[in-house]
Amino acid sequence: MSQFDYVTLDVFTKERFRGNPLAVIADARGLDGETMQAIAREFNYSEITFVLPPANQDNTAEVRIFTPTMELPFAGHPNVGTAFALARAGHVFGKPVGDRLRFEEKAGIVEVTVERDASGAATGASIQAPQMLTVADGLPVDTLGPMIGLAPAKIATGNHAPLFLSVALPFLVAELPNLETLATAHPDTSLFSAAEAGLDPIDGRLSVFLYVRSGEDPLSLRARMFAPLDNIAEDPATGSASAALAAYLATKVPSAPETVDLTIDQGVEMGRASHICLRVAMSDGKPASVRVIGDCVEVMRGTLTV
Repeated sequence: MSQFDYVTLDVFTKERFRGNPLAVIADARGLDGETMQAIAREFNYSEITFVLPPANQDNTAEVRIFTPTMELPFAGHPNVGTAFALARAGHVFGKPVGDRLRFEEKAGIVEVTVERDASGAATGASIQAPQMLTVADGLPVDTLGPMIGLAPAKIATGNHAPLFLSVALPFLVAELPNLETLATAHPDTSLFSAAEAGLDPIDGRLSVFLYVRSGEDPLSLRARMFAPLDNIAEDPATGSASAALAAYLATKVPSAPETVDLTIDQGVEMGRASHICLRVAMSDGKPASVRVIGDCVEVMRGTLTV
């Protein structure tokens, strides 16, 4: 039997027991993909990361990301949390960890900047999404409404119809009219399964990201995410979906600013409030890059026996 140290974090929060939990195994050498998947099922967090030596020594590490049911090419909170964990450790595979990290992932290279306080202690990280925004037609409201426990008329379509948005991982994104409607949404797993069966492959998971705009500030949002087919009834914070939505909404901002800043609060309804900051760099009215920024706090340390 072999033993592997792990640390758990809460991501997109400054308070323990809020935000999105993440487990990080900072030295996963000796684990194969099948065992990583089994470990992910055991933790049963929305994601867990396994850190391996990079193929290219100019990069910091290879990072593999698993949900309880599958491996992902990219995700937001696992990257933010993994960077924070490595920065707190101060080294990875014998090399010091600075403020700029590069993670090799299935979606490409993820560039990371460690966020620190005035004393120099790591407080979180910001990551750049590895791919450009893609937009595709989503499901009709008559299909989506029952999937999330809402009448089709409760889905707002004045700004956009439901869309598949992605910066490496696709999400079905829809706007709702108010917080009351957002609070009543709930997934129907059987209808998710039926809808996914009629879609072209979307990396094996149909995930729905719902949001509401603030009346005072249209770039301040509240969101919920459901992925019941991936054993995630609801996710407290979804950085990859937030990044895709931010990139899309930035294209709708008038006067074509060079940078668009947004915030998304998520997980409120499930008692795990998360705060995600996003920064979209624009070029000729199109998103050139999007960064996901968040705080982290360490929760537990332990040893896993395999």
